[in-house]
Amino acid sequence: MDYGFQGRVAVVTGGSSGIGLATVRTLLGSGARVALCARNEGRLADVAAVLKRDFGAERVLATALDVLDEAAVEAFAVEVAAAFGGCDLLVNNAGQGRISTFADTGDADWRAELDLKLFSQIRPVRAFLPMLREARGAIVAVNSLLAYQPEPHMVCTSAARAGVQNLLKSLSVELAPAVRVNSVLLGLVGSGQWTRRFAEREDKSQSREAWYAALAARKGIPLGRLGDPEEAAAAIAFLGSPAASYITGAQLEVSGGLSRHI
Repeated sequence: MDYGFQGRVAVVTGGSSGIGLATVRTLLGSGARVALCARNEGRLADVAAVLKRDFGAERVLATALDVLDEAAVEAFAVEVAAAFGGCDLLVNNAGQGRISTFADTGDADWRAELDLKLFSQIRPVRAFLPMLREARGAIVAVNSLLAYQPEPHMVCTSAARAGVQNLLKSLSVELAPAVRVNSVLLGLVGSGQWTRRFAEREDKSQSREAWYAALAARKGIPLGRLGDPEEAAAAIAFLGSPAASYITGAQLEVSGGLSRHI
């Protein structure tokens, strides 16, 4: 599907795997030039080589960095400006969940989780904001349904995700009308942590499809399955595209109907 990114520049954090990589490929497929970053330098180099082969080296910029490193993120923004001349879309995707209850979450874990979830949004937004303002661009944050529907075994992440959603709503007002700010709220998507948990399953004879189906039934997902990274990427691309030009401060659920709030 063409989301209208011809001639536009997108930046994707956490872009070397899972939803981030699916988003990079979706945006490239829709005509964008894409700069992606991730912490794992080796994996990022391998991914970048494939992307350059498939979409052209002149349309891909890949830089290894930690989004919590303020100087590195600022340097990345300078690199993107030099290579592509600006930024029309920032996709903040870095960060994963922490499994813990209130009883077994220490102060250091709380601080680490809040730091990761909030500053993985704050640092890229701060670095790319001048370019986004100039382009009258968009920010799309990848957040979780936990922001509105917390899980007791993910108490720390749930609280941090709610804080992120509040931050995004504030930014959507403060940065308007120059920059639109929206988010996707993910349910269970079959990438990253769920791939690892499948590998750690007790019954090694159980197929991925059967394990995911059992998980979906246990979690009460009405559509009866986990989402695909490409389905999340499609929602991200839409919110960042010209087709969503009158949408800001919104959140789009990609959860297979898992949400129970209205």
